[in-house]
Amino acid sequence: LALFDHRNRSVGEGAMSMSSGGPSAPQRQPSMGRRNISRAITMRTDGYSGEEEGPIIESELVPSSLAPIVPILRAANEIEDENPRVAYLCRFTAFEKAHTMDPNSSGRGVRQFKTYLLHRLEKDEKDTQRRLASTDAKEIQRFYEHYCKKYLEEGLQTRKPDEMARYYQIASVLYDVLKTVTPDKPNSEYDQYAKGVEKEKASFSHYNILPLNISGPTQPVMEIPEIKAAVALLRKINNLPTPRPDTTNGPQGIDDGPIVRDLLDWLWQTFGFQKGNVENQKEHLILLLANIDMRGSGNVHQGERQNHMIQRDTVDHLMKKVFQNYISWCRYLHLESNIKIPHDASTQQPELLYIGLYLLIWGEASNVRFMPECLCYIFHHMARDLYDIISDRREESFDPPFRREGSDDAFLQLVIQPIYNVIHNEATMSKRGTVSHSKWRNYDDLNEYFWSKKCFKQLGWPMDPASDFFADPTKTKNDIERHDHSMSRRRMSKTNFVEVRTFLHLFRSFDRMWAFFILAFQAMVIIAWSPSGSLSAIFEPAVFRNVMTIFITAAFLNFLQATLEIVLNWKAWRSLVCSQMIRHVLKFVVAIGWLIILPVTYSSSIQNPTGLIKFFSNWIGNFQSQSIYNFAVALYMLPNIFSALFFIFLPMRRALERSNSRIVRFLLWWTQPKLYVARGMYEDTCSLLK
Repeated sequence: LALFDHRNRSVGEGAMSMSSGGPSAPQRQPSMGRRNISRAITMRTDGYSGEEEGPIIESELVPSSLAPIVPILRAANEIEDENPRVAYLCRFTAFEKAHTMDPNSSGRGVRQFKTYLLHRLEKDEKDTQRRLASTDAKEIQRFYEHYCKKYLEEGLQTRKPDEMARYYQIASVLYDVLKTVTPDKPNSEYDQYAKGVEKEKASFSHYNILPLNISGPTQPVMEIPEIKAAVALLRKINNLPTPRPDTTNGPQGIDDGPIVRDLLDWLWQTFGFQKGNVENQKEHLILLLANIDMRGSGNVHQGERQNHMIQRDTVDHLMKKVFQNYISWCRYLHLESNIKIPHDASTQQPELLYIGLYLLIWGEASNVRFMPECLCYIFHHMARDLYDIISDRREESFDPPFRREGSDDAFLQLVIQPIYNVIHNEATMSKRGTVSHSKWRNYDDLNEYFWSKKCFKQLGWPMDPASDFFADPTKTKNDIERHDHSMSRRRMSKTNFVEVRTFLHLFRSFDRMWAFFILAFQAMVIIAWSPSGSLSAIFEPAVFRNVMTIFITAAFLNFLQATLEIVLNWKAWRSLVCSQMIRHVLKFVVAIGWLIILPVTYSSSIQNPTGLIKFFSNWIGNFQSQSIYNFAVALYMLPNIFSALFFIFLPMRRALERSNSRIVRFLLWWTQPKLYVARGMYEDTCSLLK
């Protein structure tokens, strides 16, 4: 108790002053009889003195910042009736950990929670008595031994898995309490016992659908032949090198290393994924293999299913579906796929490792899942690391590519979190959508960064934290100069498109519709104002020559469209690749050329010209016929004729747009920019005819 007072006096004095009602403390209302305390009491424990009646569950009062102490308080509630003194020691350990995690009680609700727990400890210190020994150290040691023998050794086959999981969790908490109460005494006997408890505890971990690691009676779902075959296929880990364990910061005396049961456990140790993610994706992969295999072998007799094995076509089919986007991304960037199978591979172990790796990346990606090509970039490099490991059989062990101070979230911290921070900073820049879209990037803008090979050069692998991609958008230029000592690092801007809100988009987005309306209106006005005024007047030479002026109007509309392309993309101009800049400039120049050529050639066909038309006619020369204008119109309409043909033969157009050939891309460069998505998205020919 003296040690308790010495360690927690500062918090105790502040808590006592709050509970006793100081000048600024709220006045406590008289008790209104027996009441039940719910979770709402979390923010109302400042006035609790331990005298109120009613059941109080400490684990429901814990603030979110002190979540790690919840299992300790739950264990105290479980063993309260069996040994109140040990329950008091558990609460004492929880209080000490809470004070270590937040010594200044700065978190929300932390001071109120400490106040309540302190009053509870003072009350239990007086009311509880030791039952098994004369000191607290011996009390917790004997009770730990008694609890493990009673609940973990006796009746192991009769209890349910979820009940055994709860007992093992309490045993782990009791061992932590034992180490806290006896910090200076060697406990080699209990350390060895706790080592066995921790290994058995993994056999009773929580699961979603498949109880893969549960001891005891086999569950019916695990008797399905396809499930058994998929589990057996994943547990073939022979001939794989072993990752060297991290002993620099790991706990001493608990276990020598995690147990590797299958391929995903091996990937967990190799690339530093989180254990919960590994268990989820393990079930995911097993169910995928079982479902695909069950559909492929639906007519197999029951006797043959008992010795069932996953077919090779099942794994190949799953490979195609999982890596469809990755293979397409590699072809788009003209990269060689890093999914390589060693020549001496006699089983489908490498394929399952690649599938498991991609699923683990996806499972831990969080919001980065909305950037599929970013996941392709990550997988591309990690697949190369995986191939280097499984193809090098010279050494039996290797150093994992990802390792972070003994933690099991190295991949999350080193790969996902930096990208997530970029997403978070850009969302902060948007100020909940009130800022102009040109000043911040959303998921699509960040994802388009990985549509170009320049990401390999600028970002690298392992990803360079000094890259422009990770530049903080909230920093000013002076902050960057002060902290980075260089002005070469600037925030990446939008890649292909910057939204500019203007009514001019009504013409830019629907230019063909507006062009049809304007040109049709012009032709109808010319025909209506002809001498006859009938529709057949279009066949008269003079009227037809006047109708042909719609191409001059079309050239002007094309010039307006090219101008709007430059104006409305001006904010994204510096982020465009050189080929796109050249395309916009050339379109503008060509539009100006046709805007000059068509009026000049048309003026040469007019009989008895006057004024400016006479000047152009003399400049043209002796071409006093309409042939040169007709030739210019035919040349001007040639791209539109090809476009109309491709519009009719949609399969050909779809195949050309989806092609990654450099020659095809060069030929289509004038009509559309090079984009990874939305290529060849057209309705079929029958729908168009309808």
